[in-house]
Amino acid sequence: MSGSTQWDHETDILVVGSGAGALTSAVVAADAGGQVIVIEKSDFFGGTSATSGGGIWIPCNHHQAAAGMDDDPEDAFRYVKALVGDAVSDDKIRSYLTNAPKMLAYMEEHSDVKYRSVGYSDYHPDLAGSRLGHRTLEPMPYDSGHLGDAVGQLRQPHLGVRPIGNINWTMNESRGLVTRRPGWLKILATILLRYYLDIPQRLKTSMDRRMTLGNALLARLKVSLDKRQVPIWLETKLLDLIEEDGRVAGALVERDGKKLTIRARRGVVLGAGGFERSPTMRRANLANPTDPEWSGSQPHNTGDAIAAGMAIGAATDLMDAAWWAPVIKIEGEDRARPLFYERSLPGTIIVNQAGRRYMNEAASYYIAGRDMQEANSPEAPTVPSFILFDAVFRSKYPMGPMLPGSPSGDGKLAPNVKAALFKADSWAELAAQIGVPVAALDATITRFNAQALAGKDEDFQRGENAYDRYYGDPRVTPNSNLGPLAKAPFYAFKIYPGDIGTKGGLKTDVNGQVVDPADRPIAGLYAIGNTSASVLGRSYPGAGGTIGPAMCFGYLAARQAMGKNE
Repeated sequence: MSGSTQWDHETDILVVGSGAGALTSAVVAADAGGQVIVIEKSDFFGGTSATSGGGIWIPCNHHQAAAGMDDDPEDAFRYVKALVGDAVSDDKIRSYLTNAPKMLAYMEEHSDVKYRSVGYSDYHPDLAGSRLGHRTLEPMPYDSGHLGDAVGQLRQPHLGVRPIGNINWTMNESRGLVTRRPGWLKILATILLRYYLDIPQRLKTSMDRRMTLGNALLARLKVSLDKRQVPIWLETKLLDLIEEDGRVAGALVERDGKKLTIRARRGVVLGAGGFERSPTMRRANLANPTDPEWSGSQPHNTGDAIAAGMAIGAATDLMDAAWWAPVIKIEGEDRARPLFYERSLPGTIIVNQAGRRYMNEAASYYIAGRDMQEANSPEAPTVPSFILFDAVFRSKYPMGPMLPGSPSGDGKLAPNVKAALFKADSWAELAAQIGVPVAALDATITRFNAQALAGKDEDFQRGENAYDRYYGDPRVTPNSNLGPLAKAPFYAFKIYPGDIGTKGGLKTDVNGQVVDPADRPIAGLYAIGNTSASVLGRSYPGAGGTIGPAMCFGYLAARQAMGKNE
């Protein structure tokens, strides 16, 4: 949309979207003296970031020294480059690695955002330049009381990151509980006592006062914006970008059923997520079969901002890529449940429709989801596949929508969970239920059980690197990721090659400025997070590889638009 425009509102920076990258951009622009308006098309702020773990992956961050971890910029570049290849320019990769630590230091000094490092291994610990921990950071917990009435407008966590009802946990706590590390009972008791002894909060609501993970991050960002008097306009949808005099001058939006124009004197920052919930864009760009119902992302990411950029001639890149993850789909839930850690725990395997294993189940969720797609064939379909486990696993570990519990209590599972669960007293019976060849499944189980008892996965090397072992059970020897599936009843869930968002979008430069097909910057237009093509290409180097770049390029875009970049 271009031409002479009569403006209904004016601001310096218009930010589209309200996730971590978008609100970081708003904070930084306001600090640079800019007037800022944030618009969000849904009735909740926080985007997918609020529903996530909230982690950020930032090599050479200032928290590493205190954790005893040495890091090196060239090691970080070597590691990322090995994964990304030529999909992203070296200059853009270096821009991220150089500026992400600056962004983190800036936000911790000037806003309410606070992080701490986590001993979470990089996803490819065998590659040169990787580290075994502390490049990933998690948000510090936060008291929801600081949000005031806005607490009811914050998008709630994904069910998968809050399995104990409304009780919240941190990344470190979840690892201890899930894998039953020494001290896990104390962790559980502390979490429960903190929740139930908070009598004033219990009298008001069942929601936990202590916010963690993505909710803690977005609450901290919202309070930071409130202190700067930056508004978030909810239920305000981007319709078109407006061009004047060869630059993006603002946007046409819809608010309260009315179309309004907003002039952005300095620039428009698009940070409205990807296109994972758009059936049309998925079919056109992602490997088929594909379905928005397989996404673990929140339902509003339908690619509106990407489409608006394309409509004015912006280039796109990596549109075939996503942040893949194997998922379980439970009827009635508005998003799928990614299997982040369950696959690593001893006593579970994944098989295709031919009844055979085809992956290292303990690999990162990105690799596992990608493997599901790449291994799919007419002879041995992997869409869907099946995750299998036995009564021992059922009693000790969580699986998707199920907390640990006795098989005798399965009758008390929610009806939609029971509808998705397969259960049988023999592998032959389970094979018949899920439609895989009995002989093939029996051979797979027999072979895997022998390897699990020996502690050596000769087929896929499960448990042989540090990332695999991060979610292993240290009490299980000789391999913390391997355990036989030998005790009835036996279980299965269907799993699909889902995602936690798409990673292709508008092509941008080293400052997050959108470019055209000739790589010329489009004046006044920036894109960050999953609205932009990822700086990490078709790879996922470590936990927090989505939000870290979103916040970094949000920081850079705001500084560039306000004339503050060096």
